[in-house]
Amino acid sequence: MMSNALANDLLECTLKGIDPSWRAGATQYLALISSASPDPADPLATELNYTGYARIAHTKASGWTDNGTNFTNAVLKQWGKRTDAGAAQTARKVVVVDTVSGAVAMAIIAGLADDLYITQNVQPQCDVGTITITGKTSE
Repeated sequence: MMSNALANDLLECTLKGIDPSWRAGATQYLALISSASPDPADPLATELNYTGYARIAHTKASGWTDNGTNFTNAVLKQWGKRTDAGAAQTARKVVVVDTVSGAVAMAIIAGLADDLYITQNVQPQCDVGTITITGKTSE
């Protein structure tokens, strides 16, 4: 699933030939969110916020494997280790974005093979092939 803003950018690119500003960047960033059904208008509304968390860099050229129907992560991805003792947080989706922090111009919501349960001293990670992006071909 993609954000509303990304869907509009893709239509402008395809129908009007307008290249989106975020397309040329070599790096994307991966954010963890707790929502199982994120809102395409605000996909980062439930981004995790534990001490030690930050979006992580992901290289476009080598970061994805394309099997013809979906894309999966081609490399191990690890977020920061949680150092606080607050309430447990559960990551249910990954959002691929164009910025390391703050507001984004592009967001793709990706599925996880399993939820990531994060408590103190846990470093969440996704093994190769456990983040999946599937293009929607019909409604």
